[in-house]
Amino acid sequence: MKSLQLTLLAAAATIAMGGAALAEDAAPTVSFNVGASSDYVFRGVSQTDEDPQVYGGADVSYGIFYGGVWASNVDFNDSTDAEIDGYVGVKPTAGPVSFDLGAIYYGYVNAPSGGDYGYWEFKAAGSVPAGPGTIGAALYYSPDFFGAVDEAVYYEINGSVPLAEKVSLSAAVGHQSLEGPGDYNTWNVGVGYAFNEHFGVDLRYHDTDEHKFGKIYDSRVVVGLKATF
Repeated sequence: MKSLQLTLLAAAATIAMGGAALAEDAAPTVSFNVGASSDYVFRGVSQTDEDPQVYGGADVSYGIFYGGVWASNVDFNDSTDAEIDGYVGVKPTAGPVSFDLGAIYYGYVNAPSGGDYGYWEFKAAGSVPAGPGTIGAALYYSPDFFGAVDEAVYYEINGSVPLAEKVSLSAAVGHQSLEGPGDYNTWNVGVGYAFNEHFGVDLRYHDTDEHKFGKIYDSRVVVGLKATF
């Protein structure tokens, strides 16, 4: 797994250096997002103990480079109040392939002392056009995952296709691999509707194959509303 981490970091650095000239000619842009949903589901698992979610974030992009911060309420049945993530990365292209290479830090407000909740993940993702839609794959590696877990890898295959002018269908199938017990598969499928370029709604079914881990791993339907500006 250590070699995987070094490979992802080296690939990100190489593409970032190669894209520096492109960034010099681009103007930086800033965008914001806010939203709410009936549940906060992360890789098939509820992060709010099946209660509603409210979130918001800000993003800055400059050429192929990007960075941002995002926050949401969480409920782990302890003192933890919120999740705050920070991330940076590059989004280069090579022919028809669009890449996304980056790093994400997941932080938690008022987490229990010694819980070791905060962690880093390194991301390598890519997508290609497939008819009117897209198909892609993503890999996430953490050298020191959430809580007592050490190394972890998550990978998925995903895709989306427009169904009508403002309606799209998307789905993903993934596997969360952990050092020690706890591996599971997850999948989701949903329909999104864009009211306009700033507002959209998503209705999505989530499930995992490990319901024995507790109700937060059970199947669920989530509806969410998001605004970007």
